[in-house]
Amino acid sequence: MAIASETHPEKDSAEVTATEKKRWNLNDFDIGKPLGRGKFGHVYLAREKRSNHIVALKVLFKSQLKQSQVEHQLRREVEIQSHLRNPNILRLYGYFYDQKRVYLILEYAAKGELYKELQRCKYFNEKRAATYVASLARALIYCHGKHVIHRDIKPENLLVGAQGELKIADFGWSVHTFNRRRTMCGTLDYLPPEMVESVEHDATVDIWSLGVLCYEFLYGVPPFEAKEHSDTYRRIMLVDLKFPSKPVVSSSGKDLISQMLVKDSSERLPLHKVLEHPWIVQNADPSGIYKL
Repeated sequence: MAIASETHPEKDSAEVTATEKKRWNLNDFDIGKPLGRGKFGHVYLAREKRSNHIVALKVLFKSQLKQSQVEHQLRREVEIQSHLRNPNILRLYGYFYDQKRVYLILEYAAKGELYKELQRCKYFNEKRAATYVASLARALIYCHGKHVIHRDIKPENLLVGAQGELKIADFGWSVHTFNRRRTMCGTLDYLPPEMVESVEHDATVDIWSLGVLCYEFLYGVPPFEAKEHSDTYRRIMLVDLKFPSKPVVSSSGKDLISQMLVKDSSERLPLHKVLEHPWIVQNADPSGIYKL
């Protein structure tokens, strides 16, 4: 498929996108080491031969996409992500396909998956957590301004770029919307009460997920985690929010989490207010970069 002739916001000298519309194929790339594997395929480091630009090439198998009935989801993901231009959102440069596979040409995030980094560290210090939360709040403000709700913000869907900047990488559950939605989707630990109940929801679901993420950054586990799914549901519905004594987190950090994890979605702290919260102001690096 052709991709639009748009320049990268950072104006990389070796830009992937062509000055004219171009049909990609596998011969345009040198394929390198595997970067990861997912449910429907694999991700490889690759170099676009003409520009020498390093990218991540996501290879998805059509048979598996069809079997799981997610072709429409992939189309929506590509449509949404290819139009987003934000330093904290992974670029989708383009895509192509052959008889058996679909290939997504993605920005390469050199420092890999945030989930693995969180597992390695167990939890993050407040400066690191605040820098990441502020970056995500800005990215979500941008998305919501484009009428895009992400609906699946969690560590597994976040990557870290070469400078240490956070990037939202997966838009599989995103929707382009001007209206309230009812679909149940996303990951249980991160679902807000209105999605657990399958009632109407809007962009404020992303505020809830950001609150859950902030908690997990600081404590190493999501706030409503339980052994049984039914217990997690119950804890979410009750907003059964408990703050452990260890690791030690400032009262200001707990306050921000409490203001995002509110059952009434209209009462959740708006994202622009998240950026103004004292905990963010005192701890977040204004550059949005946490040096690893």
